[in-house]
Amino acid sequence: IIAAKMTEEPYSLVIVDSIMACFRADFSGRGELAERQQKLNHVLSMLMKIAEEFNVAVYLTNQVMATPDAMAFAADKKPIGGHILAHACQTRLALRKGRGEERICKIFDSPHLPEGEAIFAITDGGVADTV
Repeated sequence: IIAAKMTEEPYSLVIVDSIMACFRADFSGRGELAERQQKLNHVLSMLMKIAEEFNVAVYLTNQVMATPDAMAFAADKKPIGGHILAHACQTRLALRKGRGEERICKIFDSPHLPEGEAIFAITDGGVADTV
């Protein structure tokens, strides 16, 4: 469906909001983990082919899960989807709420960008720099 749409009109961005939501709903438990990861890999492969063929950026959002056994100094949340999802992405960002209306975007995995953070706010006028 996406590839057919791409031939009709020029696009430069494909957004998949919450890539893992469908997989979490359709597959439950560790017994179905292998099948879920194979299907996820298939979808990610199709998205990569579309990105290359039509020269578009693909932006995926994901869910996180709590890790109640995490130590105080370790992250208490981690992205779901496993290594298949992590390795399919070139740049991975983590978004979190800061003070008040501030939001923080952290680059934590990128082949060409150093780790870093940016603080911003979402306002009625759009995204605004808070510095």
